[in-house]
Amino acid sequence: MRMLMAGGVLSLLGFSGYLAGVVTAYPGRSISLAAIMIGLTFVAIGRASAMEGSA
Repeated sequence: MRMLMAGGVLSLLGFSGYLAGVVTAYPGRSISLAAIMIGLTFVAIGRASAMEGSA
């Protein structure tokens, strides 16, 4: 469950960082894309482990 929540927070932070980068170009925008990808991976892992625990 912790991994799922961390992934959601990281994805939202990455997405908001990317949106800020669309408005104003800054060098860290590529890091926000990595944060989105890592966050979505954490969400997938968190959902898989939650499903295993409930079975």
